[in-house]
Formats: sequence, C-alpha cells, structure tokens
Amino acid sequence: MTKLKNWSIYKMKFDQTEALTYYEVLDRASSFLSELNHSSFVAEWLMRERLDWSKTELVMQYRNVMPASELKQFERDFEQFLKGLPMQQIIGHEWFHNRKFKVTEDTLIPRPETEEWLEQVLTDLPQEPLSIVDIGTGTGIIGLTVKLERPADHMTITDISKEALDVAKENAQVLGAEVTAELGDLFDPLVGKKFDVIISNPPYISEDEINVMDQSVLDYEPKSALFADEDGLAIYKRMAESIEKYLKPNGRIYLEIGYQQGDSVSRLFKNAFPDAKVTIWQDFNQLDRVVAVEL
Repeated sequence: MTKLKNWSIYKMKFDQTEALTYYEVLDRASSFLSELNHSSFVAEWLMRERLDWSKTELVMQYRNVMPASELKQFERDFEQFLKGLPMQQIIGHEWFHNRKFKVTEDTLIPRPETEEWLEQVLTDLPQEPLSIVDIGTGTGIIGLTVKLERPADHMTITDISKEALDVAKENAQVLGAEVTAELGDLFDPLVGKKFDVIISNPPYISEDEINVMDQSVLDYEPKSALFADEDGLAIYKRMAESIEKYLKPNGRIYLEIGYQQGDSVSRLFKNAFPDAKVTIWQDFNQLDRVVAVEL
C-alpha cells in the first residue's frame, strides 16, 4: 500500500500540471521507481510498448506534450505494476526472438534464458526438414520460433491447458506460422506419431522453492506451468519412461531444466537411452539450463 500511496502523490503532480512532455512524465515516473529500488527501465518499457514505439521513436517525441488520454493510460499501467502485476501482462505481450507474442494470465511470460538456449537449438539442428513437437507450448514461443526460422519443418505444438493453447494458436495466426495444435497432457495427443525432435519447457519448479521466488510470479503466472512434484522432476520422469516410442531413429530431445536439476535429469535420460549422447547446456549465467539428448 505504501507504494500506491506514494504514487498518488506523484499522480497529483501530474494532475496539477496543464501539460507535460513525454520526457517529463518519463523522468518523474523513473525517479519514483528509483526511490523504490525498481529499475527505471520499467517506466520506459510501459510507455514504449503501450504506444507501440521503438526507443528511437520515443526519444524523438521527448519534447512533445503527452496527450491527456495517453497520460491517463500510462498512470493506469503504472499503478497496475505497483500492485505487482507483471509489466508483460499489463501490456499483453512480450518480445521473443524479435517477435511480439501475446501473453495472458494463462501463460508463462517468456524468459531470456529460454531465448538463449533456443538459439543454440536452431544452430544444433540438421539442415534437412524435420518433424518437431513442442510439448507444453504455452504462448508458443518455442514451437512458433522454430517454425518461423525453419519453414520447411513440420511443427506440432501441444498443451494441457486449452486457454494457453488458444493463446499459442492466436500467436501462430498473427505471426504467420503454420503449425498443428493438439490439446492434451504430455504424450496423450501424440499417440501413433513419431518425431525427429521433441522440445519442451515443462513445469520443473519444486514446491520447496516457493520461498525464493518472485511474488509476482506466484501471484500472476499459472502454477500448473511452474510446479512439478518429486522435487520438480515428475514430468521428466514421465518423459524418460515413454518418450522413446514417439521418437524416430536418430531423434533428438531438448528439455529446459531448473538450474539445480542438470545431474538428475541427465541421469534419467542416460538410463533411458544408454547409448545416447546426453549433454547439459548452461545459460549466460553459467547455470545448467538444458538437457540435450541425441539418439
């Protein structure tokens, strides 16, 4: 409540001023964020993304007066952020691989760690057309990005959540990605099918980690896409037990993991595929992030 009370003081300053430039609004909001030990980037991002401007376009508007309607919208967005709502949900999208993806309360917000390892997957994959499935697609960032970067591939995306899958299908339509979307849990919608590549960013957070998580993640992102039983390993265990029947010869698997799960998940797949090449990829923070399997 203190944040909102303090913000009301700043809001009164806006209301008492006849005209403020974009720069003045941004400067005051950024100063307020600094007092609360928040990054001033939030104010700029909210303004740019709501107005659909680039950084350059915003700078070019700095000296111009911000229309009252835009100022009111900015104030509403800012108050929502102070209440804890993620800025991506406030605006309704996030950028991933230079593309805008719709996000809602039914989907996880795309993370830069995922973008980094997916770029490595794109480099790692053979050049020929492949059949690929993205299990637990959420917003569709993984499957749609691969399809758009590799148009000759046949891409299937799945999710257990109808609401999340609907968001992914909308993103596919807007971005022009032709994919097959299937609703269901894990391999249930894939019975009788085989793929060259299986990719997944499944739920992998243990309930024991709740006390170290950001509160906005706990409050506003879907828990079904975050948490898994058995110390976060439940989905990986189910995959390791059944995944072989859905892979073609010489198939590949790429799984995002928690930073403390590298050894456990790689061991699961080494046991399932004794002759396979199983490697752990680290992210830009030098933390375990992906288990990759080559049959």
